[in-house]
Parts: sequence; structure tokens; C-alpha cells
Amino acid sequence: MADRDAMQRCASIIGKDPDKKIIVVSATAGTTNLLTGIMKTGKPEERDLFLTQIIDKHDSILKKVNDSPALNSKVADLYDELKDLSATPDYLSPKQKDQLLSIGERLSSAIFTEVLNEEGISAGWFDARKIVKTDSQYNQAEPDIEAIRRACEENLNFVMKEKRIVTQGFIGSDPDGITTTLGRGGSDYSAALIAEGIHADVLEIWTDVTAVYTTDPRIVADARPITEISFSEAAELSVFGAKVLHPATLKPAIRENIKVYVGSSIQPSQPGTWIVKNTKEKPAIRAISVRRNQTLLTVHSLDMLHRHGFLAQLFRVLATYKISVDLVTTSEVSVSLTLDTDIMAPGSNHLSDRIIDELSEFSEVKIERDLSLIALVGNNLHTTSGLSGPVFSALEDVNIRLICHGASQHNLCFLVDENRAQEVVSVLHKNFIENTSENLNAS
Repeated sequence: MADRDAMQRCASIIGKDPDKKIIVVSATAGTTNLLTGIMKTGKPEERDLFLTQIIDKHDSILKKVNDSPALNSKVADLYDELKDLSATPDYLSPKQKDQLLSIGERLSSAIFTEVLNEEGISAGWFDARKIVKTDSQYNQAEPDIEAIRRACEENLNFVMKEKRIVTQGFIGSDPDGITTTLGRGGSDYSAALIAEGIHADVLEIWTDVTAVYTTDPRIVADARPITEISFSEAAELSVFGAKVLHPATLKPAIRENIKVYVGSSIQPSQPGTWIVKNTKEKPAIRAISVRRNQTLLTVHSLDMLHRHGFLAQLFRVLATYKISVDLVTTSEVSVSLTLDTDIMAPGSNHLSDRIIDELSEFSEVKIERDLSLIALVGNNLHTTSGLSGPVFSALEDVNIRLICHGASQHNLCFLVDENRAQEVVSVLHKNFIENTSENLNAS
């Protein structure tokens, strides 16, 4: 949705397949960042600049779309709503902030609907808030799966028979009909929830990359596109740093067993990736991901030795402050765990002095930052013999801070210093993916 040309490419993809019934769109490129900037800045001149940029961005697209009184009226109303909410951003409630953030998707979907009709593809605009039902946790709402199913049955089945539907990702509404948002990257998640709600056969994600790759091509030039990958493997990759899919996107697809296709809207002729329940090939190592900006928290206490209740006490403190833990390893008197600092919201979900003080009441606390989490993702890694030796031999000169192996059959994870992460990924990719003759088979 970057500009008129991008919308044209998307329209061409849709027009070639009559089975593409529901189209879920994101905001135009950069718009959500600008809307967030309006909320965060305390400077009126910056707020006005962001507002002007949003309007200019959409006006430049509208100039290349056929004149439509209905579209012009809808866009004008959204501009007015945007200006009203931007007038006093310091005083916006959480509800109003979600209302402001929703404007990006409502603008792009209105414009794209007109683009489709220009191309001879009969399409109608549909408000996602009628079907994506959530709780009232504004800015990070949780979907109500059963309510979404009912809403889809009541609102979509009949409409789909007559025309294509264009609706919005990222946004929904709570039981009172108030606008909510699903969090950043939520458009893919919205599409998956709607696909589940209508019992779709296929969910297609069209993005700016051609496929899911064996690792980030920006790190390893020889990274390969993966033509087919299992739900479990793709879920691990999305959780451990791959940016192609929102981590929650696959949950609805897995529940309903919906095949997922990832393709490039920029190069639609390039083969993409199919994500399915079971794959024909099951290599031990399918892909390697990296997640930067990780924190390692280690607590040490002699009270752990042959005593019960210490772990419960530790996790009770973390739960109180809504600290989300990723990996955990323990010894007799120590516990180490990782925190994904990248996803921590400012002002919450981080290790404040208060949390450290509370933990220090019953343990010694050590915090290490500037780490990266490396994940080898594949199949049956917990039972594949001869795996750990070759992996860690290849990294014999790298200081590894934590290893998590065996909890999942689909990943082997460890931490390294941030400044060694790219090197580690390159070495592992070369040894276990590029040199396929040396790759281990899952057992």
C-alpha cells in the first residue's frame, strides 16, 4: 500500500484469481509511524508536520485515482477525524489513541477499494470493526475467537457472494463497539482471524519479500527461499526473529488447518512459500533466525539448594510486573532467563529498579544486555543425534551465554554477544544449509 503503483500491483494480483474474496489491507507505508508520532510528540510544530505528511501522502495517491464523490467524502471525513484527534494528543485516552491509529487502515482501504473498481474488479468497502471482535485492552487487544466466528457468519457470507470485500487489518472493536487495535504488525493477524472466521481454504500474505528464507538475506547473501515449511517451523521462526510473519498470525491458521502462502507483491511471479501442516521434506535444520536486543537475567541464591518454592517466588515477581520470559535454564542455585527487550513497551515490561530491588530481597541479581538470540529451526532436533557437537564446534571461538535445547523438537537456541551475531549466523548457515551434504537429517 505504499503508493498508487503498489496498489495497482496488488489489484493485478487480485484480479487474476476470482477466489480471492476478502482483501485485508494495512495502512500506507509509514502512516502508522506518523500517527504514533502525533501521539508521542510534545511539540505542536512536529505534530502539525506529521499531520501534513499523512494528508499529503494520501492526497498524492488520490490524484492518480478517478474522481469519486463518495470516496472524496469518506476521505474528507477521515481527515476531519484525524485533525480533531490530533488537536490535543496529550489528553487522548487509550480509547482515543486506538481511534487515531485506526485512521491509517481506514484511509488505505477506502482508496484501494476504488482502485479495484477502476480495474474492473467489483469490490466493496467493509468495516473490520463489525467482525474483528476483541476485549477492551486498548492498543494490544486480544481477539474473541467465537465472537469473530459469529460476526463473520452474520456479516460476510452473503456479501462475499456478490463482490470482493476490502477491509482493514490491525483494527477491531470491543463488546461496546469501541475501536481497538491488535498491536503493531497486526494486519496479517487480522487476515488470519478473518480466514478462520469464514473457514477459508487458503490465507495469502502478500508482502515486500519474495518468500520465507533460510535466514535474513541482509545478513547472508546466499540465503535461500523456502518453498514449503510446516506450521510449527514457521511459528518458531516468527517468534525467534523472522520478520516475514507476525508471531500470532499462524495461530488461527493452525486451529483451522488453513494453508498459508507468503508471496511478494513487488515480484508476484517469483515463487513464494507455502506454510502447511505437514511437509514432504523434514530437514533437521531448515532455517536460522536471529533476534537482537536481548537481556539475560540471572538470579543466584543458596536458598534454591534442595528447597521448594524458589522458582514460584521468582516468577511471581515477574508476573506481578508483567515481565514476559522467553528461555529459561537452571542449576542447583541459579536461574537464567532471557527477555526480549525489542518488544518491551516504553514504561512497562522492563527491568525497573523496583523489580531489581524486589528480586534482590531473596537473591543475587545479574543483568547482561546487548545480546542476540540465535535459533536453529527444523525438525526433531530433540532426538537428532550428532547435532550439538557440529553446531558448537563451528562456534568454538564464540562465547555462548545460554543454551536451550530439548524443550522443543523444532528449535535449538542460544545467546551470543550482539557484535558476534551476524558472524555466528553466517557460519552456521554456511555449515548446515549452504553445504547441504553436511546437513543432518531429522531422526
